[in-house]
Amino acid sequence: MTIQSSVERKYRKSPRAPLLPQAQSQNHDNLEAHEAGIDGASFSGAVFNLSTTIVGAGIMALPATVKELGLIPGLIMIVLVGWLTESSIDMIMRFSRASKSATYSGVVADAFGGAGRTLLHVCIVVNNLGMLVVYMIIIGDVLSGAWLNGVHHSGVTEEWFGQHWWTTRFTLLLLTTLFVFLPLISFRRVDSLRYTSALSVGLAIVFVVITAGVAIVKTIDGSISMPFHPIENELKDPTQIKSIVRTSITLCSTVYIATSFFGLLLFGDRTLDDVLANFDGDLGIPYSSLLDDVVRVSYGIHLMLVFPIVFFSLRLNLDGLLFPYAIPIAFDNRRFFAVTAALMGFIFVGANFVPSIWDAFQFTGATAAVSVGFIFPAAIALRDTHGIATKNDRLASWLMISLAVSSSTVAVSSDIYSIFNGVGG
Repeated sequence: MTIQSSVERKYRKSPRAPLLPQAQSQNHDNLEAHEAGIDGASFSGAVFNLSTTIVGAGIMALPATVKELGLIPGLIMIVLVGWLTESSIDMIMRFSRASKSATYSGVVADAFGGAGRTLLHVCIVVNNLGMLVVYMIIIGDVLSGAWLNGVHHSGVTEEWFGQHWWTTRFTLLLLTTLFVFLPLISFRRVDSLRYTSALSVGLAIVFVVITAGVAIVKTIDGSISMPFHPIENELKDPTQIKSIVRTSITLCSTVYIATSFFGLLLFGDRTLDDVLANFDGDLGIPYSSLLDDVVRVSYGIHLMLVFPIVFFSLRLNLDGLLFPYAIPIAFDNRRFFAVTAALMGFIFVGANFVPSIWDAFQFTGATAAVSVGFIFPAAIALRDTHGIATKNDRLASWLMISLAVSSSTVAVSSDIYSIFNGVGG
C-alpha cells in the first residue's frame, strides 16, 4: 500500500487545491478532476487563472513599497520574490509526483500527516477569507469613495451621480454581490472562469499601460523627473506545467515591476499606500478625469473577476476542513449552496459592518499567506520523505523560511505598533 493510500485516502477524495492528473480509469479520480474543473483545461486557461490569482489587489501597494525601499532595492525584491515563488511551485509539483498526490494538501499530508493537512487547510481558509474581505472593501472604495489619511477620496459613482442612497457603499456592494459575485461563484469548475480571468488580467494591464503612458508623457514634457528615493492537473497536457508557471510569473512580475516603477515615477513623494487613491485628481495632462475613471473602473472590475477564483479555492478548502469524509462538494447541491452562502454572507458582513476587521486581516495576511506560499513548500522539501530534494532545493527552502519568518515578524510588529500608537494618539 502506498503512502497515498494510507494517508491521503483516509480523507475524502482530496479535491482541494488540485495539482496533478491521475489515471482516468479510476472513478474517484474522475470525480476529483470534474469537481476541480481540471479535466481537459487549456494552457491559456491555466495561465490566466493562475495570473489572475497572483496579481490580486496587492499590486496597488507596490509603488508605496518601492518608495520606502528605494527604486532599485524595491525592484530587486520583486524579482527575488518571483524567483522564490517559481521555486516554491516547482518543489510542490515534484513532491506531488513523488508522493502520487493530486493536491497540495495531499503533498502536505504525505510529509506531515493529517495534522499538517489540517493546518494547511486552516491557513488557506484564513488567507483567502481575508483576501476576499479586503477585495470587497477596495471595490467599495472604488465605487463609493473612502477616507485615507484624513482625506476623502471620491468614488466613481459619487463623482458621476452625486450622493444618493443607491450610491452608498452598502447598496453598491449588495448589487455587486447579487449580480456579479453570485453568478460567478456558482460555477463548479475553475476552468469555467478562464474567460473572466483573461479579462481580469487584461484590465490589470490597462491600469499599467495608462500609468506608464501618463508617467512617460509627463517625463518627456519635464513636469516630473526620475525618482531616486531611499495550476498541473489543470491541463490536457500535464507536461506544460513548468511553462504555465514561468509564463504566469513572468507576466505578473512584468506587471508588478511596471506598476511599481511608473506609479512611483508619476506620483513621487505623493504616492499613497493605495496608489489607486492617487487617481482621483488632476494628473496634469489632457483628459485627466477620463483617465482617472478608466483606471479606477478597470481595476474595480479586475478585482470583481479575481474574486471568484480565490473564492473557489476558499470553498474547497473550507469544505475539506469541515467535511473531510464527505463526497466532493460539487456533487452535493445542498452542501455546495450552504457553504457558498455562509462564506459569501461572512465576507459581505465583514466588509460592510466590522470596522476592525481590516486590522485583524493584517495579522492573518502576514502569517497565513507566507505559510501557504513559502513555509509549507520549504518544509516539505526539507522533510524530503522521498529523498528527491537537491542541494539547491534545501538552500532555497532555508532562504524561503528565513525571509518568510523575518518579513512576518516585521509586519506583525509594525501592525501592533500602528494599532497601539493609533489608540494612544
